[in-house]
Amino acid sequence: MTWKIVSNQHDKKRLLLEESLFALGNGYLGVRGNLEEASNELCQIRGTYINGFYDDVEIPYAEKGYGYPETSQKMLNLIDAQTLKIFLGEELITIFNGDVKDYQRILNIKKGYLARRFHYTTPLGKEVVITFKRLVSFTYQSLFCQEVEVKPLNYFGPIKIISELNGDVENYVDKSDPRVAQGHSKRLLINCQRQFADFEVLESITEQSKLRVLVLSQTSIDHKHQKQVKFTDKRFISEIRSTLDQKITITKYNLYYDSIRYGVNLLNKAIADFKIIKKLKFNQLIASQESYLNDYFSLCDIKITGNADLQIGIRFNLFHIIQGVGKDQFSNIAAKGLSGEGYEGHYFWDTEIFIFPVFLLTKPDLARNLLLYRYHTLDYARKRARELGHKKGAAFPWRTIKGTECSSFFPASSAQYHINADISYSIIQYYLVTKDDDFLLNYGAEIIFETARLFIDIGHYLENGFNIYGVTGPDEYTAIVNNNYYTNVMAKYNLHWAVKTYQILLEKHGKKFTKLLEKLELTSTEIAEFKKASKNMYLPYDKALDINPQDDSFLGKPPWDFANTPENKYPLLLNYHLLTIYRHQVCKQADTVLAHFLLEDEIDISTIRNSYNYYETVTTHDSSLSSCIFSIMAMKIGEIDKAYEYFSETARMDLDNTHKNTKDGLHMANMGGTYMAIVYGFAGLRIKEATLSIAPKIPKQIESYSFTINYQKRLIKIFKNQATCKLELLSGEEIKIIVDGKYLLLKKNQ
Repeated sequence: MTWKIVSNQHDKKRLLLEESLFALGNGYLGVRGNLEEASNELCQIRGTYINGFYDDVEIPYAEKGYGYPETSQKMLNLIDAQTLKIFLGEELITIFNGDVKDYQRILNIKKGYLARRFHYTTPLGKEVVITFKRLVSFTYQSLFCQEVEVKPLNYFGPIKIISELNGDVENYVDKSDPRVAQGHSKRLLINCQRQFADFEVLESITEQSKLRVLVLSQTSIDHKHQKQVKFTDKRFISEIRSTLDQKITITKYNLYYDSIRYGVNLLNKAIADFKIIKKLKFNQLIASQESYLNDYFSLCDIKITGNADLQIGIRFNLFHIIQGVGKDQFSNIAAKGLSGEGYEGHYFWDTEIFIFPVFLLTKPDLARNLLLYRYHTLDYARKRARELGHKKGAAFPWRTIKGTECSSFFPASSAQYHINADISYSIIQYYLVTKDDDFLLNYGAEIIFETARLFIDIGHYLENGFNIYGVTGPDEYTAIVNNNYYTNVMAKYNLHWAVKTYQILLEKHGKKFTKLLEKLELTSTEIAEFKKASKNMYLPYDKALDINPQDDSFLGKPPWDFANTPENKYPLLLNYHLLTIYRHQVCKQADTVLAHFLLEDEIDISTIRNSYNYYETVTTHDSSLSSCIFSIMAMKIGEIDKAYEYFSETARMDLDNTHKNTKDGLHMANMGGTYMAIVYGFAGLRIKEATLSIAPKIPKQIESYSFTINYQKRLIKIFKNQATCKLELLSGEEIKIIVDGKYLLLKKNQ
């Protein structure tokens, strides 16, 4: 059962949670796990989303300052095609009315579909077995397909099916929670509707961005029937009448298209695709799903023995990551993927630091796509840098969809200059893993140089070295500080690699690279500035404690009074004014500890250990990004039991709803963190400039773990149990890697 998520509950209180847990997607299209028969009387977040499809919304200010973003983008809830209502006579089948037995809802991770089956008796005694199935196709990215089987037991009579295509949709709003949209709920307007002989089409347009979305929908039944279709109240309603004298099957094909990818004539594209897709049976679509996922998990799966709950947690997380990740230049991966509306569908730096590593070490082509998205938004980042007062360089946004900054709260957004370094760090990691010179020359170098320029502009020299003032690090409970350790050490790495990239490309691609230098007006003098600033970067250090202070002021603040903070006052940001939080030593998430993971060679192991122990006492882990990093670094310093405890929290965060907000969508970065906690934590993997380094350990609570990585066109399998560690080169040329500090030559069939 480690490939299935099973629910036997049909409690109204669990509806919102299970809508997220059972969401389906393919990186382009996402559909929440709503009940087909659900009515407006139920509390639900009924949602269908396209990655990167948005409307521009005005940001209101009571007092607007220079450079504040004027507009944001909002991922929109799209035309709803989920509704399929089944009537036995005139009695509606619904799990909240009548007698329900043997209820089971199964997310099949291996085969990529969702099924819901139950034995149902109406209030008047009509008895049937009904099975709902659905999938969002990995093969046909526009397709959301549903199938319903109705098997009669004691009832043989009239049956009616109501299928809807609803254009009267809006986004979810919760005014009590800043992590969920607080307005602009109705942004999609019906543009046109058309009824054809065997399908219906609805097209809508966004209010401000004028982007269009079109849905083609067909509902069919494998039985003699009568069908009537009408358009009313902004929706198509198809009514199919038949006789239930044997098992019947209803199939509904829903195809979604947006004007970002498909241009002007969406209808022609939809009709052309439908001619192919309508010939496919649901079982054929499942077979296609299974083939795609077999390929994915053959590279990405992590196997754990000795704890089935953790195994299913890992696979659940990996499944939702591939469902949410964008696979083209127009999209990335939102904080909630395509499973909900938390954070309005925005992309954060979470992508580069927490999700990108999953694909970097398994499917580098997808990792490359994520970086290409950043490249295609580089001009927006350049423009943002000018708005912030910088004459050169680029300032990537904290949260965005199309590439512009979407946050009005600059202490937590525009001040997070570390995002520049996070993106450059990922480009460097990609280069070290793939040696993709073409990408570095044509895309990566330009970002590395432009981000490095910004650090030169915001920094200045003092007696202690190159200082960076007025920034916010990853920890959002501390804002606008001087010399945030994470920012400074990541900027140092960014600047160092700007110099190194210059040298690599000048040597390998002289003429082509010269064109880029001319385009950027980048000179050897500027490169020398990068080198000087990197070499002289000031990194805060407290000798007495042997730790890296989070910033210049952090250790001077009083610690937060954790002992007298009730459990119901977490997360702090929902219960205390931010200024109160800012004045204390308290961290929302890993900050300096995260820097020690990403750039461990900058400091001694004693400093890493002492910093970990210090920050663990003042970190609330209110952010879902935190536990995985503390797990990785606990393993680094030999605190294996702690590493396991943090990992367990990470692996099942959404399945157990530990943050109590899974209803708003799944925590994508944490899901990536689950992978990282095994690969970077338990196995101690690090991507060094010279080669790959691993230092495998294993908690006593599990029997073994194994996974495969894709490194420089080699597939390497790593297996670790309580007694041994085995490395196997599955494909590619022999390679030297570092194992527990010593070089080891890996050969095939060794």
